[in-house]
Amino acid sequence: MEESWRILEFYSGIGGMRYSLMRAGIRGVVVEAFDINDKANDVYEHNFGHRPFQGNIQTLTAIDLDKYGAHAWLLSPPCQPYTRQGLQKGSADARAVSFIKILELIPHMLHPPLLLFMENVVGFETSNTHKQMIKVLTRVGFVTQEYILSPLQFKVPYSRPRYFCLAKRKPLSFQHPSCNNQLLRTPPSHLTSSSTIPKDRHHFSDGQEEFGISCEPIRNFLEAQTSYNPQPEYAGVSFCLKCNVCPANCEKNTDDALVNSGAPQDIENTNIRTGNIVEEVEGAKEDKIALDKYAVPISSIERWGNAMDIVYPDSKRCCCFTKSYYRYVKGTGSLLATSESINSKPAKKLEISSLKELCLRFFTPREAFDNR
Repeated sequence: MEESWRILEFYSGIGGMRYSLMRAGIRGVVVEAFDINDKANDVYEHNFGHRPFQGNIQTLTAIDLDKYGAHAWLLSPPCQPYTRQGLQKGSADARAVSFIKILELIPHMLHPPLLLFMENVVGFETSNTHKQMIKVLTRVGFVTQEYILSPLQFKVPYSRPRYFCLAKRKPLSFQHPSCNNQLLRTPPSHLTSSSTIPKDRHHFSDGQEEFGISCEPIRNFLEAQTSYNPQPEYAGVSFCLKCNVCPANCEKNTDDALVNSGAPQDIENTNIRTGNIVEEVEGAKEDKIALDKYAVPISSIERWGNAMDIVYPDSKRCCCFTKSYYRYVKGTGSLLATSESINSKPAKKLEISSLKELCLRFFTPREAFDNR
């Protein structure tokens, strides 16, 4: 039997890289994961039965890394130094230091990794950190292939272009050497049908309809077992999702744009209006998701309606979800129109009164984050 690859997962978070590894069917075992965030490590441990190393990875030495005997490294370093909405300080940002330190250890290892896979935000490819990374990898004998890809190119209706770097240490080589040492914006033909990918796409903010032609509609990614009452008992009264009882203008809700004070897991534990519904299904109890708790308050629609990104079940794209999704409705991700009399007219052209009739809701945590 072919030996399994031994893999190190840096900046492991809740395990997105490891999950992708499993979905890809790669014969590999994650011998160690690294993340400094205690909450993320709780989730990772719950998902995979293994708790990541929680120390500061800047304290690791080349000897420490050699002990793992890893063939491949997966890396998702902090993106804040490179994001468009940040200060774009690159390697001068303190959050970039650990990644640079890890890179600088590679030339000093007796057994450096054979493979590296790294992802980050668009913008990393123009940073000085990127220059340092390529310099180190080249010196150690790596060949790289770099991509900026969007889920839209893989028929997933989610607009989130990301930077990816694949690196192989010689004598290993890529299947398509013509792509070596280049930054490409289309996946190679063995990943997806080339006929569905437009040529020479340099920007994803414009012309996304070109990708949308081949995307599946959003309805294919919605949860099937749901219960949603778009006309709640207190129709026309905006409730505060912070205390779940009083109207939205209570003293606890200091900003109409504020929808919920917590992350998705907080919403899951909150009963709003109808609460969770439990039904008997073939002799067993099955929790139905009461989508009422994801309804967008009327007060938020009145204030931010024209700034919302509203999509429909038949839409073939939605905007990137941010960590402030569920808390704010402006610029944090798309909202779903659920009214049975849905009109797919662009939401920005609708009056506020019409927006209220769309029965807007947030995507559930599973819809927003499991399908990314």
